[in-house]
Amino acid sequence: MIKKAIIITFAINVLLGLHSKAALKLPAIISDNMVLQRNIEVPIWGWANAGEAIQVTFKNKIFKGIAGNDGKWHIKLAKYSAGGPYQMLITTDQERTVIKNILIGDVWVSSGQSNMEFGIQTERNGPEAISKATDTLLHFFYVPMAYALQPQADIAAGAADSPNGKWVVCSPQQMADPKWAWHGFSAVGYYFAQQIRHTTGVPVGMIATYKGGTPAQAWISIDGLQQQPEFKNYVAKHQALVDHYNDAKAVYPQQLTAYKDAQKQWDEEVGDGYKTVLKQWDAEVAQAKANGLKSPPQPKPSRPAPQAPQTPEGGFGAPANLYNAMVSPIIGYGIKGVIWYQGEGNGDLLADAVAYKDLFPLLINDWRNQWHQGNFPFLFVQLANFRNPAVKPSEGNWPWVREAQLKTLSLPATGMAVITDIGEADNIHPKNKRDVGLRLALAARHVAYGENIIFSGPVYKAMKIEGNRIRITFNYTGGGLTADSTYNPATGLKGFGVAGSDGNFVWAKAIIDGNTVIVSSGDVANPVAVRYNWADNPPGNLYNAEKLPASPFRTDDWAPPVHP
Repeated sequence: MIKKAIIITFAINVLLGLHSKAALKLPAIISDNMVLQRNIEVPIWGWANAGEAIQVTFKNKIFKGIAGNDGKWHIKLAKYSAGGPYQMLITTDQERTVIKNILIGDVWVSSGQSNMEFGIQTERNGPEAISKATDTLLHFFYVPMAYALQPQADIAAGAADSPNGKWVVCSPQQMADPKWAWHGFSAVGYYFAQQIRHTTGVPVGMIATYKGGTPAQAWISIDGLQQQPEFKNYVAKHQALVDHYNDAKAVYPQQLTAYKDAQKQWDEEVGDGYKTVLKQWDAEVAQAKANGLKSPPQPKPSRPAPQAPQTPEGGFGAPANLYNAMVSPIIGYGIKGVIWYQGEGNGDLLADAVAYKDLFPLLINDWRNQWHQGNFPFLFVQLANFRNPAVKPSEGNWPWVREAQLKTLSLPATGMAVITDIGEADNIHPKNKRDVGLRLALAARHVAYGENIIFSGPVYKAMKIEGNRIRITFNYTGGGLTADSTYNPATGLKGFGVAGSDGNFVWAKAIIDGNTVIVSSGDVANPVAVRYNWADNPPGNLYNAEKLPASPFRTDDWAPPVHP
């Protein structure tokens, strides 16, 4: 009996020892090659056995903490100037972990939907950029795409040989890695980081967390959505997913099998032939572009493809799902600020486009509240020009999203890049992402780094009615108002519309007069309102001397139309 008891005790001790050895865990974001934010008390956290003492040794100083009842520990280090590389030692009574090749500099988060996701490998200037990507003081972290009904503490572990979910060092080989993100790291994020490195001279870390085709409400926490009653429908949708999760999970396998069977049948009967038709259409589009003609409309299949069933969690677009899985795990990591490119996902319906004026500021305030780092800089991209060229001076849904983005500049420490001049009519993913990154970096230099530079194109300031014309004044005129090479004072600027009290906008003649624009039309004797670039794909050509385009605007406060 004594011998048996000794064996049992030994076995228990071995198991306890194994447990303690496996207890110390760090989140994926705290790992080799990470960049720590300079000039703040650096936050470091992880998990260990409840009540266990933790020591963090960094730059010859020791910082101590205790794991709570839930095993979570959190330690703030000192404030540091830029530098590196360094090592960090994290120990408990039983374990030790060394984190290598740590830099201290500025950390930025790049987020949004597919135009932020658009990879450097297929960007217009990508091949050249990749070949020159030799700056080892640029580090990147890509958060793998995921969704969840509840906030997640960490990023799900990926394959050992995958660069996703890990800090990596910039190199031509890394930038060209086909297994990394969607055609590589965000092109906008890369060009932005490259510019920040150039202008600040400090190491830069870019954390990418983005997913194509997603609406803003998926990136906001439930706590955030609950702050505004007008978004109670999103809160209710989330709660319905939570309440019915078990039932949905039980039937999902059968639904998925049925969908796959239907998809296979559709491919055989429709899809294979449709691919041939699309290939021919692509050739016709290329021919039309080569001849300067309008592209033919995209053909449709003889019957729609089957729709995949909704996952039990609701998928990537469900309220709070992306915040829970792709933002929550990095919340609290020291950052300098955020760059954001999204809005297309809220622009399909007019009601959603109009609501974006409240939803987007809510997202920014929610992230700031969750991060507990004050009003960190939040820089965003106004939607590009897209779809058929404008027929009327006031049309479409996207202008309302752009206005919402413009109004969001009323929040502190925000900046916006206007890109209505570099989109593509027939491509929602325009390939010129370098100018997008450069314009965001200009905003960062002013908003985040306090440089006294011209960082924005003209922004509407005020109007004055002068008889049968209206004079418009602007902020951020820089070296003066100008236009592109097509401007002729005799014919005027493009993109301006004017209306009388009836609200009917007509194309107007708009002439640059010093740092103002004079707008008029022979069809409107008593003008009361002006709109500029108020269309999905507007033609406007107003810039400042620094070649930064003017933001779309309207001088009126009339309600949006009942129908898009």
